[in-house]
Amino acid sequence: MSSLNLRQLTTGDAGFEREFARLLNRSQTVDPEIETTVKAIIADVRARGDTALLEYTRRFDRRNAASVAELEIARPRLREASRALTQEQYEALANAAERIRAYHERQRAESWSYTEPDGTLLGQQVTPLERVGLYVPGGKAAYPSSVLMNAIPAKVAEVTELIMVVPAPEGELNPLVLGAAYLGGVDRVFTIGGAQAVAALAYGTDAIPKVDKIVGPGNIYVATAKRLVFGAVDIDMIAGPSEIVVLCDGRTDPEWIAMDLFSQAEHDEDAQAILISLDGTFTAKVRAAIEKLLPGMERRDIIRASLEARGALITTENLDEALVLVNRIAPEHLELSVENPEDAAKRVRHAGAIFLGRYTAEAVGDYCAGPNHVLPTAGTARFSSPLGVYDFQKRTSLIQCSADGASRLGHTASVLSRGEGLTAHARSAEYRIKK
Repeated sequence: MSSLNLRQLTTGDAGFEREFARLLNRSQTVDPEIETTVKAIIADVRARGDTALLEYTRRFDRRNAASVAELEIARPRLREASRALTQEQYEALANAAERIRAYHERQRAESWSYTEPDGTLLGQQVTPLERVGLYVPGGKAAYPSSVLMNAIPAKVAEVTELIMVVPAPEGELNPLVLGAAYLGGVDRVFTIGGAQAVAALAYGTDAIPKVDKIVGPGNIYVATAKRLVFGAVDIDMIAGPSEIVVLCDGRTDPEWIAMDLFSQAEHDEDAQAILISLDGTFTAKVRAAIEKLLPGMERRDIIRASLEARGALITTENLDEALVLVNRIAPEHLELSVENPEDAAKRVRHAGAIFLGRYTAEAVGDYCAGPNHVLPTAGTARFSSPLGVYDFQKRTSLIQCSADGASRLGHTASVLSRGEGLTAHARSAEYRIKK
């Protein structure tokens, strides 16, 4: 295998800023042809409903069904799928589900209120979303972890109905995905996929009810559809390729670090894996470990393409300099493989998830640690957060004025509304002012 063409940067070198900026160029262009196709599918589903869904299912999944009802999987079948798993698979799913649920239980927001001295009550009422749609990739692909990570926070939030859509090309369904749907508490499952499934969830058909929010990963057609239906429904996010930054002080086994970089690079060719090292000698050791381990990886071609296109090994002068780079990258996943990782974490302002210490591989966060693996990508950790229970809850303001409060607040509202030229506002408040 030829030598890996992996970008190496050192902060003190001339041209570092130019190369680092190039590394951070993560703009995602919209393919106009794909957008045109997806818009047509959405319009068709809105116009023809179940008939359009059945036609797309025949065309893309090579399945014939007389009705969308035939494409629904009942809860008993989900239970059967979970029981058909090997004991090892079932226990792993159940353990992951238990840990994810325990973590997310702590996120649930509660309603609150307080009463002012004059008797005016102010507060916030927290209620769950009524109906949520969960998109799951199907066929030979198996993403049971994504089912658990999306379904469990929704059910912890007490979402009334959780509807999962998953394509089943030629009738093929992964039992791990169905088992995860059962353990995650999914209420209904329809074996449809693609942009047409997103459109059905967003606008509803005779068989599939309209939802309030759509979550879950998918291909470029699914992601484009989610973006286009946003506004008619809420969505979780438009996720970009997976990312990892490993910050290491040079005291961790270099093969561990190499494999941690591989763990994200193997997702796809556009994934990004970056090492920030405090020691140039260690950087060289990690590169040697990458060259040694790569030929034995099952997804070596994808890993190689990812590392060559978007990966980097960066050497810095010290931890302070390294943390500045981390915050500029705002990575989806950040491993702090250093002494005193808790202290370093306090200086990280922008990251989707932080993995503390040498023994914490990002991979455990993907599957079973407990925190959600649906994380902001492409630098959006600067202003976005991981998926959580709060994404499935609404907050409604509560205001109840006493007679004295209405009079006191009425004066303030009158002055401000008249200043804006909105006299009906002013007079509405003034009627309640005590004479």
